[in-house]
Amino acid sequence: MIVHLLKCFGAAPGGGNTALVVENDHSSETARQLFARERQVSACVFIDRQADGGIVLDYFYPHTRSPLCLHATLAAAHVLLTAPGAPATLTVSTAMRGQALQLVRRAEGMSHGLFIGLAPQPSPAVMVEKYIPSELMGQHMHLLSPPVIASVGSPKLLLEVADLTTLRALRPNLELIADWSALHKVNGCYAYCRTGENTYEGRNFNHLDPALEDSATGVAAGALASYLQQSLRLHQGHVTQQPCLIDVQYNPGEILVGGMVQAST
Repeated sequence: MIVHLLKCFGAAPGGGNTALVVENDHSSETARQLFARERQVSACVFIDRQADGGIVLDYFYPHTRSPLCLHATLAAAHVLLTAPGAPATLTVSTAMRGQALQLVRRAEGMSHGLFIGLAPQPSPAVMVEKYIPSELMGQHMHLLSPPVIASVGSPKLLLEVADLTTLRALRPNLELIADWSALHKVNGCYAYCRTGENTYEGRNFNHLDPALEDSATGVAAGALASYLQQSLRLHQGHVTQQPCLIDVQYNPGEILVGGMVQAST
């Protein structure tokens, strides 16, 4: 087994959301879940090389297996595309749903030239009653737009709040979010606000432990770009003291999610 520790989507050198990339592992799903739980890193991704040459990515949070995690995918892209002789593009698939992902290196030897190409995905048809956001967030919520579920492979409930003060003060009911998400096949809530032209800040809530709040959530950034139908830059990680920046390039039918990747010491 080879394990790489990387930081992804950092807004500055040395920062970012931590991911473990695991190669040459042939253990069971149960063993992988135990590995992720013991490491208590926000996400682990296992690179499985198939007999036909295909590459499958298998994602685990400390508390559950996931169909898709883009900051872990970005970490895997760093491992797969920056090795000597590696190609500039590589198509891989996800373990749970077989979703195709294109890994792209746009600048030779530059970690911030890594992108993940993927397509918008169908979202669960869920009627989100008006009271639901307030219950999930544990306070009365005044949203600037109706709540919506959007997906690029891992559905998110998107909640647009008024400003940064509101966003950063949120203390949601994480157990209720987990229960509601499991019932409706949604992967947590993403609260966000607009901070400028095509710039936003957001927070992701899908871990039961507040200490494990994501500093960067690529699937939410992709879902937001898909919903808004625009390219954007998304800041995250202020509350976790790990400032992150996610770049999303939107084209109809294709979304590229990218950011900085660095080896963690």
